[in-house]
Amino acid sequence: MKRIILNYEQVDLIITRLCHQLVENHEDFSNTALLALQPRGILFGRAIQQKLKALFSIDATYGELDTTFHRDDFRRTDKPLIPNKINIDFNIEKKRIIIIDDVLYTGRSIRAALDAINDYGRPNSVELATLINRKYRREVPIQPDYVGEQIDSRADDYVKVEWENSQCKVWIITDK
Repeated sequence: MKRIILNYEQVDLIITRLCHQLVENHEDFSNTALLALQPRGILFGRAIQQKLKALFSIDATYGELDTTFHRDDFRRTDKPLIPNKINIDFNIEKKRIIIIDDVLYTGRSIRAALDAINDYGRPNSVELATLINRKYRREVPIQPDYVGEQIDSRADDYVKVEWENSQCKVWIITDK
């Protein structure tokens, strides 16, 4: 069974709200950078970056981080791993970093991102913005600072974030 939980208009409103919250806490972004997680967080990260520009004329520092070799499960398969391109053309040292990902579930991807960030320097602080927070089944003690939508879901449910022409909708897929 597949049902939509957020349509295009709702996601756009959420991105606008998140941008307002980010500006409240980071003002002009002079010492703040957005760091979207590869592969699924980058479209959400780009949408936030574009909305900050459109609403507030803020040209936020933006990068894309791959965590393939920082994950705790990367050696558990015989398939060759192909990392995504890392796009970080700024110094992380002493910056306020906002990690951006589409869905927070177990927290393991964010833990891997924290490890990967340390390879690039020591930020002043790290926050997390996520479009969907699946509140249950956390495996590591990580909570988002900025949340688009919190959902209650079963462990066997799947949340799919679907982007089409810079617009997004979110589905929940259940077996039953």
